[in-house]
Amino acid sequence: MSEALNELVTYLTEVRGALISSSEIKYGELNVTTTAANVVALLTFLRDDAKCGFVNLIDICGVDWPQRPDRFDVVYHLLSPKKNLRIRIKVPVAEDQPVPSACSVYPGADWFERETWDMYGVLFTGHPDLRRLLTDYGFEGHPLRKDFPTTGFVEVRYDDAAKRVVYEPVELKQEFRNFDFLSPWEGTDYVLPGDEKAKA
Repeated sequence: MSEALNELVTYLTEVRGALISSSEIKYGELNVTTTAANVVALLTFLRDDAKCGFVNLIDICGVDWPQRPDRFDVVYHLLSPKKNLRIRIKVPVAEDQPVPSACSVYPGADWFERETWDMYGVLFTGHPDLRRLLTDYGFEGHPLRKDFPTTGFVEVRYDDAAKRVVYEPVELKQEFRNFDFLSPWEGTDYVLPGDEKAKA
């Protein structure tokens, strides 16, 4: 697998190196970083090129890095069934920077992009129907951002007397407790990036 990934990196660098900012093979997985301006061209090439054949878009997700100037990573997970390879495309973007929609390349990107916008607030230009998918229409904020309060802003419940859903300010039944402690179960052999509790 590692040999096939190395060959793929070499091929991509030779043929479409201008579209790639960086690449690395880590933990047996290929990660390629590109820019928002180049992502659609790179995705189209990966889908259409005979040596690549990444015809399946598995997922699009977001990652929040509040300390970085380019706060978010939009991450595309692709599969090449013929080559039995996976590739991860990362696009770092600033909080107010839009990303071109991949719906023209992978029609299945529609709901993935809606979910990423709903959870992180990353805007996709050219999307046919960019609206909330998982949260309520009147929801304020984006719940997977690291600056979103864990308690949320409002409580939602069904009021049987009023026969409708009502929104109320959050009322905690107990004081906030800190559950930040190391797991007693065995974890991975490698240190995850950003894990300040891990010992070297």
